[in-house]
Amino acid sequence: MKRNALCCALVMSLLLCAASPRARAEGPEITAPSVVLMEASTGEVLFEKDCHNVRPCASITKVMTLCLTFEAIEGGQLSLSDTLTASAHAASMGGSDIWLKEGEQMTVDDLIKATVIMSANDAAVVLAESIAGSEEAFVQRMNEKAQALGMEDTVFKNCNGLDEEGHVTSAHDVALMSRELLKYPKIQDYTLTWIDYVRGGATQLVNTNKLIRSYQGITGLKTGTTSQAGSCITATAERDGLSLIAVVLGAGSTDDRFSDARALLDYGFAGWAVKVPEAPELSPAPVLGGMTATVRLTVGESPKLLMQASDTAVIESKVELQADITAPIKKGDVLGRVVYTAGGKALAQAPITAAEDIEAITFGSAFRYLLGGFFSL
Repeated sequence: MKRNALCCALVMSLLLCAASPRARAEGPEITAPSVVLMEASTGEVLFEKDCHNVRPCASITKVMTLCLTFEAIEGGQLSLSDTLTASAHAASMGGSDIWLKEGEQMTVDDLIKATVIMSANDAAVVLAESIAGSEEAFVQRMNEKAQALGMEDTVFKNCNGLDEEGHVTSAHDVALMSRELLKYPKIQDYTLTWIDYVRGGATQLVNTNKLIRSYQGITGLKTGTTSQAGSCITATAERDGLSLIAVVLGAGSTDDRFSDARALLDYGFAGWAVKVPEAPELSPAPVLGGMTATVRLTVGESPKLLMQASDTAVIESKVELQADITAPIKKGDVLGRVVYTAGGKALAQAPITAAEDIEAITFGSAFRYLLGGFFSL
């Protein structure tokens, strides 16, 4: 009896072990302690391993520095052609740098090149000081931006990622700020450059991200390595409209971080696809109390739908209009929505708006209409 009970327990244990980790077993083989794979347009996490584990991220910190730099450029505070001057503080940075001397001048364009391609700590500080007045004030802005992006695991203490007590983030948060940086297409001019030069050709910059030379669809983004952080990378790539962010923190070596990032991206591209449904054609809708009996309609931009590649469900659209559309109507007024579904599950929706103005019937408008008809005879 005891033997039978033991056999049953063993069988049940084996069945549970086989069933419960199915998703993890089908995932990519990862060596790093903390990773995440995120789809960029939706922010949906496709795979993760301790992605909220709080830890240092080395020079991946510069992703946030670059976010604020491009924000300043877009806002007109900085221009790529502006010339900035290195302070004594900037020139004192150690680790990876381009050996700026106090008082040396360099354009914003070249400083971004050095920050992205060479991961130059001193160049990052020059950009930070020019935007906020001091690195300390800039770091405050970094933390404010992190909060605005929902980066709940992050505290920045500097703008370049040098090891410092309390300077921490998570793989998930790195993906969030990477997603923000991808909003600036100009960043790819730098992240996809293998070799460039500053100081009139005197200083060569070689990209630290080897994936830009070997991975199909790669778009960036940033590497980082320190003794406390280990080898880290946030790797971004796009194929057939699917944009992925793979973050690897704490890998044991540079080869391991690239291998893990490649495995995450491969897993994403093999398992998911972005589909854009066709918007339905809409007939004019009836209008109550209008100078015309109908109003022309237009559908908002079709959403990008993230679906598993194995999902063969047909995307369907359902038009939902207001019960009574009453004049007056202004062009752009929302009059309904299109709901996109697959397999009976609602995936997204797009607004239906008026494509024209419709004036309400009044004595004055009716008189003008009749008068216009009279003179056209």
